Amino acid sequence: MVKLTEVEDEHFVEKPTPSKHDALLVSDDEEDYTDTESELSDASDDEADEETLADRISALKDILPPSARHTITSSVSTLTSFGKASLSFSGRALWIISTSAFLIGVPWALAYAEEEQYIQMEREQGMIKGANEMLTPGSEPEQQQQAQQTL
Repeated sequence: MVKLTEVEDEHFVEKPTPSKHDALLVSDDEEDYTDTESELSDASDDEADEETLADRISALKDILPPSARHTITSSVSTLTSFGKASLSFSGRALWIISTSAFLIGVPWALAYAEEEQYIQMEREQGMIKGANEMLTPGSEPEQQQQAQQTL
């Protein structure tokens, strides 16, 4: 069986002596006292100047327990693999769509433009025929004359 014993810190064992007016911590020479100007803090400032941000971040890994670190790394790994897969799929899909558009779309656009050009030429010829008929109203077109002669 385990027996527990209480060990008191010697700082708490000694009772502080009260000063004037029964004030424990007030004294005239201790007003400007700060604990930040010790030799230990000066040494740590020098080391902190030499540390890089990457060193500080890598030191933070000791704060997290191993199970949390494993969970975080597996989550990050899953996200990066998903990102790589989606970028790869997007690139392949974009390649397929663009090459299909060039192979199918360009010939179709050329054929459509050629068809529009033929339609425009027919309209111009019709306008020229209409203008000729207006200039010579008494004469019949040649096709109608030939049709009447064969009858």
